[in-house]
Amino acid sequence: MTRIGIILGSTRPGRNGEAVAHWVHQVAARRTDAEFELVDLLDYKLPHLDEALPPSLGQYTQPHTMAWAGKIASFDGFVMVTPEYNHSTSGALKNAIDFLYGEWNNKAVGFVSYGSVGGTRAVEHLRLIAGELQMADVRAQVALSLFTDFKDFSVFTPSEFQLDSLTAMLDQVVAWSRALAPLRTR
Repeated sequence: MTRIGIILGSTRPGRNGEAVAHWVHQVAARRTDAEFELVDLLDYKLPHLDEALPPSLGQYTQPHTMAWAGKIASFDGFVMVTPEYNHSTSGALKNAIDFLYGEWNNKAVGFVSYGSVGGTRAVEHLRLIAGELQMADVRAQVALSLFTDFKDFSVFTPSEFQLDSLTAMLDQVVAWSRALAPLRTR
């Protein structure tokens, strides 16, 4: 069965992303075409990148890197839930991505973003990163506005149409993850 990791890309206290990631997981878990697992960066306690060699060599030495690599390697594709901070993604998510290389290759990725303008600028940066990591980023995206999808900027209340956006994105991530499977078996 195709396995998709839903990565909660914020570690900030009081983060809005926790409610968003749980919503994504609840919707995804009702599907029968893939297995979905919520992956919270808080559970991995990754410091700032502390590997001496480039991740592209795959010669990890730190226990936290090996645990993170094992988790990411276990998936066929991903949904990244990201806030937008200063026109980009969170430092915690960028750092977690930078720890690895081969574990990301030939896998699909979709994005759920949130912020004052829906987090779209964060996703634009993540799409560039995905290309460098040989990931296939899907077109469909969920862009949640702090003004319309959160009450008082903190209580998650997604607009009804966001469910259609999420479904379209999940459809694409599952389809692309399956299509890329032969590349991952080499």
